[in-house]
Order: sequence, then C-alpha cells, then structure tokens
Amino acid sequence: MWPPADPEPAGAPDGPQTQSLRTLLPTREFLCSRKGRLLLGESALSFIIFICYIVSAAAPFLTVPLLMLLLALCFLFGYFMKINEKFPGMCWPLSDVLRCVTAIILYLVISITAISKYSDGAAKTAGVFGFIAAIVYVLDLYIIFNDLAKLLKQGNAANDTAAEKSEEEDSNSDSD
Repeated sequence: MWPPADPEPAGAPDGPQTQSLRTLLPTREFLCSRKGRLLLGESALSFIIFICYIVSAAAPFLTVPLLMLLLALCFLFGYFMKINEKFPGMCWPLSDVLRCVTAIILYLVISITAISKYSDGAAKTAGVFGFIAAIVYVLDLYIIFNDLAKLLKQGNAANDTAAEKSEEEDSNSDSD
C-alpha cells in the first residue's frame, strides 16, 4: 500500500535514500518556470504522438517522437540539474536551437505524411498532435532567441562601457 500507513512525523529527518532521490527530481520552481513548462509540454506531446504511432498503421514514424521525447527529457534533466552552468564549454543555447529546429522540421514532415497518406484515426491523431508539437517547439525556439538577444545586448552594453572607460583613461593619461 502506498503511501506507508504509518508516516514519519513532520519534524523527523529524511534518510539518505530519500535525499538522494529528491536530488534527481526537478524542483517545483523549475517545473513552474517557462522553460520547465515548455520542456514538460514537449515531452508530453512527444509521448502522446509516440503512443499514437505505435497503435497506427504509420508505425515507421514512431522513431521521431521517441527521439524527441528522449532529447526533451535529457534537456529537462540538464537544465534542472544545472549541468548547463557546470559545463559552460558546451553551447547550450545552440544545442537547444538545433533540437528545436530539428523537431519542427521532422514533426511537420511526418505529420503531413501521416495525415495525407494513412487513413486510420490513430495516424491522423498523431498528425494533429504533431502539428501542435511543432507549434510548441516554435514557441520554444522564439523564447530561446529572445533570451539570446537579451544576453547579447547585455554583453555588448558591458563591452561598450568597458571600452568607454578605457578610452577615458587613455585620454586622461595623454593630457597629463
């Protein structure tokens, strides 16, 4: 029976096993963030599309949603474990852009093919969910580009002020 019938008191310390399991689960604040919700939505839609393709005649298309589901879960894990901050050498925004662009193209292609070529309801349903997933990936791509633009503007502003300060110091040292 789950949960245990005899729960521990609220003030009791958690065991080491409970603490280690909690570190593998995303925090509530990340899941409520915009990126967390988008990644969860992409994962859920990919899972639904995967199930629809399993039961349909368009079974060869099930590899695309499976791969997109695994990629979305990997990025979800990477972001909530803050692996992107621990490994700054890997360009996470570029990887995320490539993931989104690939998903958009593949989902549009297989959705159009599934709706036009196959007559069973599961394939058509997977096609419709594929279009919805493509829209979610486009939204994610748009947000990534906006975040990158803000980051680049902040970087340029910091570089401009540093350049202005060095020019002022150079001009002050020349006048002496």
